[in-house]
Amino acid sequence: MKRSDRNTLKWTVMMRRAIQLASLAEGDTSPNPLVGAIVLDNSGNIVGEGYHSKAGCSHAEVEALEQAGKRSRNGTLVVTLEPCCHQGRTPPCTELIIKSGITRVVVGMKDPDKRVSGKGISLLMDSGIEVIENVLQKQVEIQNRAFIHRVKTSRPWGILKCAMSLDGRIALPNGSSKWISSEASRLKVHRLRAQCDAVIIGGGTFRNDNPLLTSRGLSNPEPLRVLFTKSLDLPEEANLWDTSIARTLVAYGPEADKSLIRKLPESVSKQALIESTPKELLKELAIQGCNKILWECGPSLATVALKEKCVQEFVVFIAPKILGGLPAMTPLDNLGFEFVDQAFTSNNISLEKIGKDFVIKMIL
Repeated sequence: MKRSDRNTLKWTVMMRRAIQLASLAEGDTSPNPLVGAIVLDNSGNIVGEGYHSKAGCSHAEVEALEQAGKRSRNGTLVVTLEPCCHQGRTPPCTELIIKSGITRVVVGMKDPDKRVSGKGISLLMDSGIEVIENVLQKQVEIQNRAFIHRVKTSRPWGILKCAMSLDGRIALPNGSSKWISSEASRLKVHRLRAQCDAVIIGGGTFRNDNPLLTSRGLSNPEPLRVLFTKSLDLPEEANLWDTSIARTLVAYGPEADKSLIRKLPESVSKQALIESTPKELLKELAIQGCNKILWECGPSLATVALKEKCVQEFVVFIAPKILGGLPAMTPLDNLGFEFVDQAFTSNNISLEKIGKDFVIKMIL
């Protein structure tokens, strides 16, 4: 094996480890990305590891370099994302890297943030540091698809979750839906919530189900619970009004009766929107630092969210049950298609068995 091939393999192995480190903070870093880093000494031994655990905390490069100390001199830094070069909540990582004596930096992907986007790499190269780019780039991009999507579109990555019977029903004709999926599937949903920054429902789901919308302690803090309502005509007693366990945001549009706001608990946050549309809601959640959100709403809101490109991923739980009933009891309303080739489709699909249920995941 040629030396260049051995080095390529080595950087691939080290980058894979850095990706694993980054994943330890899944659901905790927003609005920042997931980042992992490794420091190798001049003999190629790992002397430092780190990952970005939370916004405002040390970046992955800082953790890895601090752990390595003087052993980083003439060594290599492997990092999943291009090091930052701007002052944010923490100092720029490029300055620390240059001062550390590192002679080579291996990068998974460029930072899509315009404040960085190649500038960090240029600063390192101008300082005489060798930079190797795009190692396992696709894997790093997949890991940070939510962050990339928010930076490029000013909207969080949207996941639409639903549970249905084998015949495609999400409820009985009387609206009863507890429980279509199994306990194991509901645990999977709690884990999915823990990886998201916010969980969104509409007024119909709020009134019919009175959901709690927490991860059941799998995430600390719990994701933001968002009630998207047009009317503000809401029950005075509800699980979402208990903000001792998780924060709640009520978002409403211009047509809402503003006099009803005073009936909401003071501990609940309120957000007026320019329009009562999913895209306006997601713009606001992006401003609030959300990278990834979960839609757990009914068919009407889910359909509008899909039409407005506020859904990038489907997670569908299919239970081995036959419910029958009204044709309308399906996850989506009419999308207005006239031809089959207009349908939303994807080549990125996975199937998993959870207890007695099946979970289909599709990225658009």
